[in-house]
Amino acid sequence: MTSRTTRVAVAAAVQLVLVGAAVWAPLSARLTGEEVRLRVAAVDPVGAFRGAYVDLSYPDLPAAPDPGDGSVPPADEARGTAFVPLTRQGAHWVGGPVQRTVPEDGPYLRCDDSGWRLRCGIESLFLPQDRAAAVQDAVDAGTAVATVRVDSAGHAALLGVDVGP
Repeated sequence: MTSRTTRVAVAAAVQLVLVGAAVWAPLSARLTGEEVRLRVAAVDPVGAFRGAYVDLSYPDLPAAPDPGDGSVPPADEARGTAFVPLTRQGAHWVGGPVQRTVPEDGPYLRCDDSGWRLRCGIESLFLPQDRAAAVQDAVDAGTAVATVRVDSAGHAALLGVDVGP
C-alpha cells in the first residue's frame, strides 16, 4: 500500500471507531436493556410538536437538583453525571432521588444534570407525520406512556410512545 492509501485507510478506520463510540450507549440499551414504561408529558404543552418532533418530560422522574435552592448540599455543587434509580409502581416505573454514585441494585438511568433539566437521553422523539397528532393528544391528556430500554450501565433508549389509556 502507498502512503496515501494508508492515510485514507487510517482516516476511515478512525471515523468508524468514532461513529461506534457515538452510538454505543443507545445501541447497548436497545440490544441488552430491560424494558421499562414511564409516564410522559410535554415540556411545553403549547406548541410541543414542531412537525414530527417532540421534546418530552417525565413527571415520575426527579428534576435536576438546583444547588441554589437548598436541595443539594454545598459540597455537591458539582454537576454532571447523575444517577436515577428506578422502581416499579404498578404498570409504570418511577425514579428515585438523583444520586452521584451508581446505585447498587436494580435498574437506573445514567443522566446529565449540567443544564436546566435532567437529561437521560430519552427526551426527544421523532414521529411520522401521520402519528404526530395522536401522540400530541395523548401527551396533552396525560395518557401517553413511553417504552424505554435501560441497560446495566444506565444507558437508555426511547423505543416509542404508546397513546392508549
